[in-house]
Amino acid sequence: QVQLVESGGGLVQAGGSLRLSCEASGRTRSVYPMAWFRQAPGKEREFVAYINWSGDYTDYADSVKGRFTVSRDGAKNTAYLQMSRVRPGDTAVYYCAAAVIQKPGSSINAWEYDYWGQGTQVIVSS
Repeated sequence: QVQLVESGGGLVQAGGSLRLSCEASGRTRSVYPMAWFRQAPGKEREFVAYINWSGDYTDYADSVKGRFTVSRDGAKNTAYLQMSRVRPGDTAVYYCAAAVIQKPGSSINAWEYDYWGQGTQVIVSS
């Protein structure tokens, strides 16, 4: 089993920055790609960013491209989501996810992930 714990959420003003972290523990050698998803009230969970096992391939939702950056530190078993120029529309609970299978390209569907964190709330004030 793999446990994922997100941190770093909070209240931020529009235009500001925030960095989310996702620390993996347990059988971390069994997980490869990681991703960030978010879910706003009344909306479905949506893909935000993806990073492959080696960290040299990333993908982003169009809504965050150019503003958010995903990265990972293999030595710390931690993935990050650097959020910049945030907007009120970025308000959501952010979840990190990990998969046991590395597929070609990116995985942007929630069903492709095997492990999920509990989520961290991000609120962007206008």
